[in-house]
Amino acid sequence: MDREPAVAGRFYPASPAALRAEVEDLIGAATGAEPALGVLVPHAGYRYSGAVAGETYARVRVPRRAVVLCPNHTGRGAPVALWPDGAWQTPLGPVAIDVELTALLAASPSVELDREAHLGEHALEVQLPFLQVRQPELTLAALCLGPLTEGSCEGLAQALAAALRRCPALLVASSDMSHFLPAPAARAQDERALSHLLRLDARGLHDTVRREDISMCGVVPATVMLFAARELGASSAELVRYASSGDVTGDLERVVGYAGAVIR
Repeated sequence: MDREPAVAGRFYPASPAALRAEVEDLIGAATGAEPALGVLVPHAGYRYSGAVAGETYARVRVPRRAVVLCPNHTGRGAPVALWPDGAWQTPLGPVAIDVELTALLAASPSVELDREAHLGEHALEVQLPFLQVRQPELTLAALCLGPLTEGSCEGLAQALAAALRRCPALLVASSDMSHFLPAPAARAQDERALSHLLRLDARGLHDTVRREDISMCGVVPATVMLFAARELGASSAELVRYASSGDVTGDLERVVGYAGAVIR
């Protein structure tokens, strides 16, 4: 069964030509792209966060496999929901589910084969056109994650790292940062969260966001990505760009923060 687009025409253009043109413009020349273990990328409408996402994807060589981890905004489905088969359709064409990698992940006791969590979820879908433009032969493992504890994040990351040792892939953590605060307060909160990410401190990131009630919706995907990247030998993280919705709308009283980072 294929997963059909849920937010084409709203978060990004539904026209294949318009979508490709916009994504290529947001990515730019992509000169100097290097291999990476993981990336943190935002998932708002392209008008708002596309520049941050495009600049982040321009920094990495996207291999033929990717694992995209997104938060569960809808509350539907399993807490660790893995799309089982078929392909994810976008206006740029299908992205096939990677059969071997998905089977390895499905063997983990914490992972459930589940479509329900993915059906109305935008946070994974909006990453795919960027990945398709960077890697036309992409195959995908798709995970939608609920509000997991730090221990559950670490356990899932260990299973993910074991799978990636057999089937290397780019880890993509889909997350916006703080929501609906004045721009200075949003930046201050986001800098505290990002300081842990930039030190590859998965526990510190998860704890700080939870303890300080920072509305970083994808803290669980980011935590899992960091734990897994450390298992795979990550040694550095770079903040590519930070921005907010206020940079586009001019409304600095209620912004959403966006960050792009690369883990190597």
